[in-house]
Amino acid sequence: MDRTLESLRHIIAQVLPHRDPALVFKDLNVVSMLQEFWESKQQQRAAFPSEGVVVYESLPSPGPPFVSYVTLPGGSCFGNFQCCLSRAEARRDAAKVALINSLFNELPSRRITKEFIMESVQEAVASTSGTLEDADDPSTSIGAYHYMLESNMGKTMLEFQELMTIFQLLHWNGSLKALRETKCSRQEVISYYSQYSLDEKMRSHMALDWIMKERESPGILSQELRMALRELEEARKAGQELRFYKEKKEILSLALTQIYSDPDTSSPSDDQLSLTALCGYH
Repeated sequence: MDRTLESLRHIIAQVLPHRDPALVFKDLNVVSMLQEFWESKQQQRAAFPSEGVVVYESLPSPGPPFVSYVTLPGGSCFGNFQCCLSRAEARRDAAKVALINSLFNELPSRRITKEFIMESVQEAVASTSGTLEDADDPSTSIGAYHYMLESNMGKTMLEFQELMTIFQLLHWNGSLKALRETKCSRQEVISYYSQYSLDEKMRSHMALDWIMKERESPGILSQELRMALRELEEARKAGQELRFYKEKKEILSLALTQIYSDPDTSSPSDDQLSLTALCGYH
């Protein structure tokens, strides 16, 4: 633990040289410090060059407790985990959680290396019914995970998180199962979706998937949304990274909005990231 704290102080001294490392997390101006941290990061090595701002979102509420989320460049999301009596306090608390995670992300142990991949695969094997031999077989879940890690060698865990979130969402809405049924290999699926970021277009396509599910099983959207809201709250109070849970909420809310605003919502358009586009050459 002492070595970790010393490493964090060293990172602070590098990225925020005019700040006192011993006082960083006690500073009430943590919001500006988080912004300064990411601006400095982008100037140093162009991390997430297409997304240069830290974005805050406060949930509408007539009174306390207040909830605030902060989304970092690259898409990682954090929220306040304490019970906050003002919006400003919630914003500061969310910024503090995000700053701590941003600093930890700079530690050597948070970068994907051969050693990190080996340890991660061993942990995955221990938590499943797979074997170490599966790591060399991309058709298995362990092998696909191994392939994803190797494809992102050198990246930090926050950088890797965006791709992982996409695959979590594809698994959640049933797209990965559908892709397996079309005989697409896991390597093909990973290579295909690695080209895309999680943007409004992808959210809209996933929302259309859930609109179709609602037509087949009326009530499933509301049920999934209640579950997503509960998961999001539990994860926020635990201080976890929130993007997967928050994206689920956004996608389901979008689907419900489209259903109620246009009951005759059309089927997905031809430019959708479809199974046909991915597997047309089979």
